[in-house]
Amino acid sequence: MQETGMPEDNTPVASVDLWPIGNCQVAGMIDRSGSLVWGCVPRLDGDPTFCALLDDKAPGDPAAKGFWSITLDDVVATRQHYIRNTPVLITTHTDAQGGAIEVVDFCPRYKNHGRMYRPVAFARIVRRLAGSPRIRVALRPASEWGATVPARTSGSHHIRYLLQDLTLRLSTDAPIGWVNDERSFRVERTLHFFLGPDESFANDLGHGLEEMLARTIAEWRHWTRGLATPLEWQDAVIRSAITLKLCQFEETGAIVAALTTSIPEHADSGRNWDYRFCWIRDAYYTIQALNRLGALDVLEGYLEYLRNVVEGARGGHIQPLYGLGGEDKLTEWEAQGLPGYRGMGPVRVGNQAYEQIQHDAYGQIVLCNTQAFIDRRLYRMAGMADFEALEAVGERAFQVHDQPDAGLWEFRTRADVHTYSAAMCWAACDRLANIAAELGLPERADFWQNRADAIRATIEARAWRPETQRFSATFGGDDLDASLIQLLDMRFLPPDDPRFQGTLRAVEEGLRRGSHMLRYASEDDFGLPTTAFNVCTFWLIEALHATGRAPEGRELFEEMLARRTAAGLLSEDIDPVSGELWGNYPQTYSLVGMINCAGLLSKPWSAIR
Repeated sequence: MQETGMPEDNTPVASVDLWPIGNCQVAGMIDRSGSLVWGCVPRLDGDPTFCALLDDKAPGDPAAKGFWSITLDDVVATRQHYIRNTPVLITTHTDAQGGAIEVVDFCPRYKNHGRMYRPVAFARIVRRLAGSPRIRVALRPASEWGATVPARTSGSHHIRYLLQDLTLRLSTDAPIGWVNDERSFRVERTLHFFLGPDESFANDLGHGLEEMLARTIAEWRHWTRGLATPLEWQDAVIRSAITLKLCQFEETGAIVAALTTSIPEHADSGRNWDYRFCWIRDAYYTIQALNRLGALDVLEGYLEYLRNVVEGARGGHIQPLYGLGGEDKLTEWEAQGLPGYRGMGPVRVGNQAYEQIQHDAYGQIVLCNTQAFIDRRLYRMAGMADFEALEAVGERAFQVHDQPDAGLWEFRTRADVHTYSAAMCWAACDRLANIAAELGLPERADFWQNRADAIRATIEARAWRPETQRFSATFGGDDLDASLIQLLDMRFLPPDDPRFQGTLRAVEEGLRRGSHMLRYASEDDFGLPTTAFNVCTFWLIEALHATGRAPEGRELFEEMLARRTAAGLLSEDIDPVSGELWGNYPQTYSLVGMINCAGLLSKPWSAIR
C-alpha cells in the first residue's frame, strides 16, 4: 500500500486537520488520533451521529459523545495515509513496548448487481502488526444534534443504537461485551466493525468486510484512472478530485459546498455557517474543475439535479442553494446541544441564504449546461427541449442583470448591483448564443448575442471607474472585491485588456495580504474580515499566469500547497499571519482552485514523453 498526503514533519499549522472518508451517500471525518469525530446520517446533510468535532469535551470525559475511537494503550506514535487513489484511510498506532496496529477506515462503495452500492455505513478493520497491542473501542453516537445519547440494545454479535429517526447496528467479531463496556483488550487477530443499517450481516463478517474493502479500493482506482491529470502535482489534483467526488450526493447528483457546518471563518467570529447544501455557484465551479479532468459522471449527475431545479422554478426565481433532494426550504436554526468547534458556537443548522436574491445563479446554470450540447462523450446529450428550458433561465438573467442582490458573498443586511452577478447574467446570454449556433438556430443565436451585448454595455457603463482605471465591485460604489478577477474566467475580458490589468492591479493592492487574498476589506454584517479566502488566492494565481507572471503564480501555488492539511486538503479560510486554517472543510472552492491552477501551471506531458 502506497502512501499519499503530506509528510508529518512538513504538516503546517492547521487546526482543521481531518481525513475525510465517504461513499457519496455519507461521509466521515477522522482526526489525527484516528477517531471518527464527524459523520451525518442518513445523508451528507443529516443529523450528525458523530458530532464531537463541534463539542468541546475531551474524549476521556464520561460525558463526551458523538465519536468512535479505537485507541491503543500506551500509544507513542500515530501515522496516517490514504491508500493510493482512494479515500480509504490507514491509521497506524505504535505503543511504548513496540506493539502496533493499523486501522482501516472506509465507507463501502462499488458496483453490485448493476447499481452502485453505497450504504449508510462506516466500516473499520483493525489489524495487529507487531507485539501484543491492547485497544479500547469507544462508540458513542449522538442524536438530535448532540441533544440526546441514544439508547442501545445488544445481541451476541451486535449492538443496536436507537437514534431519533433511524437505528444503526454495529456488527463485529470483536468481543461485544468489551466493546459495550469500552474495556481494554488484546488484539490477537484481525477485528472487523460494520456500523450500518439495522439488519443482520448476511455473510461471514470478516470475509464480507474484506471483500467490501477490496471492491471499494478497486472502484475508486477505476474512477481515478479515468482522470486527465496534469503532469505536475498529480497527487494534489487526484486527492482534490476524489474529495470533490465525496461531496456529491450521488442519489440526486447534488454537490455540497463542504462536508461540515459551523467551523468558524476565524476564532470567535460568529461566522459559522452550514455548508452541507447545494449552492448553484459552488457546484458550477466544482463541475468546471472536474470537467477539465474528464470526470463526466459528476457533470451528468449534477445536470440531472439541475434540470429538476430549473423545471421547478418554471422560468422564475432560482434560489442560491437547495437541499440535496432539491428541497427549497432550508430554515436556519441553532443547535443548543453542541457548544461548537473548540467551543466557538453557534452551531447552525440550515442556511438562511436560501431566501436571498443572488442573480449569478442564472449564469452558472447555463454555463454548467453548455457542455451537454457539445460533448459527444456524454450518455445524454442536451437537445432542443433543454435549450428551450434554458432560454427561460436566460430571460430571467436578462431581466435582473441590473437589479440589486446579496452578491456571491451573501451579505445579509444590504443589497447592491454586483458586477460579478451582472457578468454572470451576461455569461448566461453569451453561452445561450453559442448553444443556439451549435444547434443551427441563427435567429436565436443573434437574439441572445444582442442580449449579451446589451448587458455588456450596461456593465461597462456602470461598473467602470475611469478615474481609477478599474472596474468596481458594485455599480453604485467604488469598492473592491476579489470576484472581479473572475471577469477573466468568464471571458468577459481578455487578459491583455488594459481594463482587466488595471482592475487586477487595484485588487492586488487593496486585498492582497502577502501570499493571500481577502474577499473584500470592508466591514460586513459581522465586522471586518481577518482571514483570507483560499479560492481568491487561486483566482489570483490564474490571473498572474494569464497576464505573463507565470513564475510568480507558480511560486504562490507552491506556497498554497504547503498550507494543506496532512490529508492534502484545504478548508475555506486561512489566517494570513499564522497560516492556520479556518472555515468549513474540505471546501469545494479550495479544492477546485488546486485543480485549476495545477492544470494551468503544469509542464505538458510532452515535456517528458
